Amino acid sequence: MHADPSFPQWTRAKSFDGFGVAGPVIETDFDWRDLTIKVLVNDRERQSYPAADMILSPAQIVSCPSKDMTLHAGDLIACGTSVGARPVKAGMTVDVLIEGIGRVGVTMAAPQT
Repeated sequence: MHADPSFPQWTRAKSFDGFGVAGPVIETDFDWRDLTIKVLVNDRERQSYPAADMILSPAQIVSCPSKDMTLHAGDLIACGTSVGARPVKAGMTVDVLIEGIGRVGVTMAAPQT
């Protein structure tokens, strides 16, 4: 875990309770290099990028955390983002689309105090 000093930060940043919405399906029969991921914020396209442009392959991404923690079937690994990521605020809707797989959306909520 300490070999890459940024690893703990990224693990925490995408692992808080309520984060990591997944769905509407988990697809396993596809070639990841053929996918395009799109992110809409309030129905405006903010990101659109081919998965083939990923810096690390899915196999490499799984290899990194598996050196520091036990992974089990069904575990999800957040693997980053592309150009265009900016902060979102309470009330904004965020939709992620992967053509041929599906779409999942959330409306951001204000932190509970």
